[in-house]
Amino acid sequence: MESEYLKYIQEIDSTELYNLMTQYGDDVWRYAYALTNNYEQANDIAQEVFIKVHLHMSTFRGQSSFKTWLFSITRNLAVNEMRSGYIRRVLLFGQVKPTVTVLSAESTYMANQAVEDIRAIIMGLSRKLREILLLHLEHDLTIQEMAQLLEISEGTVKSRLSRARKQVEKRWRESE
Repeated sequence: MESEYLKYIQEIDSTELYNLMTQYGDDVWRYAYALTNNYEQANDIAQEVFIKVHLHMSTFRGQSSFKTWLFSITRNLAVNEMRSGYIRRVLLFGQVKPTVTVLSAESTYMANQAVEDIRAIIMGLSRKLREILLLHLEHDLTIQEMAQLLEISEGTVKSRLSRARKQVEKRWRESE
């Protein structure tokens, strides 16, 4: 669906909602996870985003791309979730990871380990730097779209992106 079409509809039916969830669901979930660094919270936030879209589709004015509008809702929900007193009092332990049988253990392990190491470094950044880097790398948002989404200047986006890249590179070199 195109943003131009979406800005003129007042409500969406279940088929249109399903199409939006199919098209944008993974991006919304990954962004929620990048903000919260928690699998269950990301699931809850992603579901809540599409509930809000279903109930408030008429508020989309088309001033940004539909994806940016979804990310704005995602960000607001994540920030509110992290500010809540309940989340601050709850300590969530590690997740159970599914076991997978690997045929070529050494090469697969080395490749997976490198990816996990980089992902861990990125997830270890401050929320502001992590958010900028993941919006850029995983969601391909432009500097302008990130600035609009985060309500900061383009210069601030560029600065945070540069700092995030430098910190990842520094931490990667330290871990070698």
